[in-house]
Amino acid sequence: MSLPKRVVLVGPMGAGKSTIGRLLARELGYQFMDSDRIIEERCGANIPWIFDVEGEEGFRQRETAMLKELSGQENAVVATGGGAVMRPENRAILKQGAVVIYLKTSIEQQVERTRRDRNRPLLQNEDPEAVLRNLFAIRDPLYTGLADIVMYTDRKSPRLVVRQLVNRLNPKTPRHKRKVRKEGRHHA
Repeated sequence: MSLPKRVVLVGPMGAGKSTIGRLLARELGYQFMDSDRIIEERCGANIPWIFDVEGEEGFRQRETAMLKELSGQENAVVATGGGAVMRPENRAILKQGAVVIYLKTSIEQQVERTRRDRNRPLLQNEDPEAVLRNLFAIRDPLYTGLADIVMYTDRKSPRLVVRQLVNRLNPKTPRHKRKVRKEGRHHA
């Protein structure tokens, strides 16, 4: 089995898509691309500002355009925003010529990992845990249906997750090849 030309990471907020994606790209010798960060760079504004000015629909339109653009990339690990799977069009784009990995994590881990992050507009309310539970109920079946690989990230270091993913993506290639001794050579 050879490596896929593109690996796409999907999953909820706080699953580790950016952190794991960066490490996985480095391990595979691929380029790392975070769709949300690229949107922010091109707009010159952060996602909460885009949500405030254009609304969620405006942001989702930008997201779809970005996913189309990234679908042409090879030797890339692409991290997506948590809501990228909501549009059927996006799911088709994500699946195209890529291995899709669902980084699955518990609500408790999501709450822990996102509680101080002000760059998540959907969580800027009085009960972010309730929002996360609601989003999980809606999105988990979409992530699962789209995924070629489901990887649980709870209580695992990002490096361990990456090691497990590399083994799943290319199980035939040992990470460290041992040198083979040549028969019949003796040193005095």
